[in-house]
Amino acid sequence: MDFKYDVIVIGAGHAGCEAAAAAANLGSKTCLITMDMNKIGQMSCNPAVGGIAKGQIVREIDALGGYMGLVTDKTAIQFRMLNRSKGPAMWSPRAQCDRGKFIWAWREVLENLPNLHIWQDTVEELLVENGEVTGVVTCWGVTFHAKCVVLTAGTFLNGLMHIGHKMLAGGRCAEPASYHLTESITRHGITAGRMKTGTPVRIDGKSVHFDLMDTQDGENDFHRFSFISEPRHLKQLQCWTCFTNEEVHDTLRKGLADSPLFNGQIQSIGPRYCPSIETKIVTFPDKPQHQLLSLIHI
Repeated sequence: MDFKYDVIVIGAGHAGCEAAAAAANLGSKTCLITMDMNKIGQMSCNPAVGGIAKGQIVREIDALGGYMGLVTDKTAIQFRMLNRSKGPAMWSPRAQCDRGKFIWAWREVLENLPNLHIWQDTVEELLVENGEVTGVVTCWGVTFHAKCVVLTAGTFLNGLMHIGHKMLAGGRCAEPASYHLTESITRHGITAGRMKTGTPVRIDGKSVHFDLMDTQDGENDFHRFSFISEPRHLKQLQCWTCFTNEEVHDTLRKGLADSPLFNGQIQSIGPRYCPSIETKIVTFPDKPQHQLLSLIHI
């Protein structure tokens, strides 16, 4: 099979969804290629959007005609305005969302945009002629021709997961990595690097002593991410927070040799935000406690 488009977007995470929607709304015939149509806009780490600096970016996307703020407001189950101790310019919106509803809200947006098609497949090869990208080829041998290819594949390119000393291939837990595309790109002189990101474990709410934790209530005032959103209609929930202590720190220090962050397994750099609990106790050894988690109990 052979298809022709103006724009092809590879990967349907947050960036891919916005890129595909923007191209389609500007009148380009666009195809969004994703490995799993049921994971569009998947919230991989925790079900939160925004926060300090990131919340401002979501609002900028909204001002430019994007959809992330609208989808977040529609699926939010808790909203908070962070940094209120500072001036209004520093206030940072953050929402916890229903992960399942977030995916389907994004699908509803994308599936109803003119000029946009969604194709479930894995891209393996970048087509280049005379130094210009002309399309892609998928693992099923389907060829897509395009004037522009946008790559938003995230952690899936040659993805490798670390759990203690164990290393498994994958883009997310129970989801395959994407192979061959990185090598196809580097053949044309583009340098590839590897970054790391961390994902907290999922814990059973029945195993948590919520009576020993502090509640963190949301805010139900007029603030939202998008200026054209309707008021939040989903049931709003509390968060719970807790902190480490010296006993926890001792246990973590004893386990540093098993942490892939410190035993040499991971040979890459990560983003500056969202450090792991091991990184916190190593970087700030003088602090007696660190906030360990903020979770919603459903």
